[in-house]
Amino acid sequence: MRTKIFRHSGILIIMAVILTFLTMSWAMYDNTADQLRSSVKNECKYYKFALDKMGDTYLDEKAGDITDSRVTLIDTDGTVLFDSLEKVDSMENHSSRPEFVEAVEKGYSDLSRYSETLRSKTYYSALKLENGKVVRVSLTTDSVLGFMLNGIYLVGLLIAGILILEFVLVRQMTNKLVAPINRIDLEHPLENITYEELSPLLGRIHQQQKQIGQQLEEMRHNQEEYLAITEYMKDGLIVTNQSVVLSINRSAQELFDVTAKECVNHNIVTVSRNQELKEALDEALKGRSEERMLEINGRVYQLMANPVRVDDVVSGAVILVLDVTEKQKAEMMRKEFSANVSHELKTPLMSISGYAEIIENNMVKPEDIPKFAGRIHSEASRLSSLVEDIIKLSRLDESENSLPMEEVNLLLVCHDVEGQLSMRAKERKITMQVRGEEIRIKGARQILYEMVYNLCDNAIKYNRQNGSVEVTVSRSRSGRPMITVADTGIGIAKEDQQRIFERFYRVDKSHSRETGGTGLGLSIVKHGAILHDAKIKIESALGAGTKIMIEF
Repeated sequence: MRTKIFRHSGILIIMAVILTFLTMSWAMYDNTADQLRSSVKNECKYYKFALDKMGDTYLDEKAGDITDSRVTLIDTDGTVLFDSLEKVDSMENHSSRPEFVEAVEKGYSDLSRYSETLRSKTYYSALKLENGKVVRVSLTTDSVLGFMLNGIYLVGLLIAGILILEFVLVRQMTNKLVAPINRIDLEHPLENITYEELSPLLGRIHQQQKQIGQQLEEMRHNQEEYLAITEYMKDGLIVTNQSVVLSINRSAQELFDVTAKECVNHNIVTVSRNQELKEALDEALKGRSEERMLEINGRVYQLMANPVRVDDVVSGAVILVLDVTEKQKAEMMRKEFSANVSHELKTPLMSISGYAEIIENNMVKPEDIPKFAGRIHSEASRLSSLVEDIIKLSRLDESENSLPMEEVNLLLVCHDVEGQLSMRAKERKITMQVRGEEIRIKGARQILYEMVYNLCDNAIKYNRQNGSVEVTVSRSRSGRPMITVADTGIGIAKEDQQRIFERFYRVDKSHSRETGGTGLGLSIVKHGAILHDAKIKIESALGAGTKIMIEF
């Protein structure tokens, strides 16, 4: 406040002093100039009168000593006959001088000339004598600029003195102004006796204090609710900002064998030095969700780290630790079951195929051969397909991290699938079309082929007669490679869409038997998507067809 008052007052004072100085200097100079003009003119008239009466002898060497003006007598041809300041022998002819020319023509002349070098101004008055000669009187004085420069030092001293005095007065004034404000009791702002101008501000402070109190109470209540919920969670929960742990629930404390006091407001390494935990947190703080698997004390945990954004800026992370030991065991049992089933079913499959061939070779009653053999062969084919699908799933489960990856042209894979299924599509009178752009990704070509094959195979199986299947290779809005398989088939109900990727799950079991489905095709698609870090989206409605998109 003191600085602002001093600055504003100082500027006003300096401007006032300078403007006053300039105005007064100009007025004084203008008045002085008028007086000089009048004085030179009158003096010139006096010399004219004297010279007309007494002749040229009136002017002698002592004539210049009685006046500050310069007196010059010029002959009719411009020759200088007398000058009170210089010797006439060294002076040039004045016939071209403006004042001489004008005096000869008009009888008088009043002129002034400015000298840039000397910053001075000279006033001339010339009169024509009765004998034709010209008498000239001139007087030199400072110009406006020179006149002002002479007083600038006084003005500077005056401004400096005023500023010093102003600094002292402003300091005293601001101390008096600020003292009541410094004594304000902000705990009870409305009880202060102070300036009336501050009343709106104090009223606002009072209202804000009430709001802050209410917000603090709400925060305390929300914190109690948060603690009540998180403390009794079965899963571990850790909340951090960009640098330290903000909270850790009881399950996480027990899992990592730490206390809240040891972790809160400390780095994540105080919770655990596990590298997987640290890397997952680092990824979340960079804005990317991360999932990792941890093994602690013989149990398996799924760690999920997600970023927390405030105004599109990552301000922290939430880490959820789930115990998936039982799930992992069940998954292992499922893998073993799939491998055992595929192994056990191979022998009866070959037997069924052998009997079918014997029957087809007329080794039974002729009238029963076509029907009986057809059923056996149909079941054998379905069983073979089941075994093949189980084997594919088992290979995917067992070789998730060991499959060879190569650069694969997705459009070429789709065209290969089209060639493989074109005959089946024609049999069902279904139009199949592949279009799009050539997009290459790094992946397992055989798995990608199986994924597209199963999607297209389902699109043909569950389509309507004279329907269509359209396969498109393109990029999503985010620029990611994407394969879309759209059909005009029977569609899938909303409640079934989340379950169709489960193993052996069928929406319509009777229809699946008719079409020869095993219930494992979409499971293969799901596992292939997981292997390639892809996302599957489905859009479908009963009777309106189905569209399945795989975004890599």
